[in-house]
Amino acid sequence: MFLTGFSFSGAGPVAKTHRVEIRQMKFNPSHLSVKPGDTVVFINLDMVTHDVTEATGQSWKSPPLPAKSSWKKVARTSATYYCSFHPVMKGAITVK
Repeated sequence: MFLTGFSFSGAGPVAKTHRVEIRQMKFNPSHLSVKPGDTVVFINLDMVTHDVTEATGQSWKSPPLPAKSSWKKVARTSATYYCSFHPVMKGAITVK
């Protein structure tokens, strides 16, 4: 049996995974451009605990991330973020 009227030429865009390293009290890269649905993985490579907190309304926040731990977030909208333990640490995700 054959199906007609369907296109199987492509499944559409594939979501990607992006890496943000936390080291030397900084998010690296500090600014990241992603597509909607991409995943951002934050990896703490520092010796102290950090977190990732959305800056405007604190609409999302990671748990505390001890050394060598990670946390991931699916990006749906652009956001700025910071570490609530070390507010000088800041970053941004641009979704486009």
